[in-house]
Amino acid sequence: MSELSSLPNVGRVLESNLNAIGIHTAEQLIQMGSKEAFIRIRLSVDEGACLHMLYGIQGAIENVRYTQLSESTKCDLKEFYNEV
Repeated sequence: MSELSSLPNVGRVLESNLNAIGIHTAEQLIQMGSKEAFIRIRLSVDEGACLHMLYGIQGAIENVRYTQLSESTKCDLKEFYNEV
């Protein structure tokens, strides 16, 4: 099991997408942040990346299931998603 797949919300698809944009560790993911990682995935790997993937990335950063993200975080991410 890789370091990324041990994080909440990170399955094979998300791990593959993160690897494709140069993220291989939790530290790299935290440094890049969910919004930048999502933009890079959407531009170079999966143009159909959805809001739930963005939530999943943020949840992985916070080490929680994406359903446990705070409402304010979800609102912020949803606003960001709608602007992208």
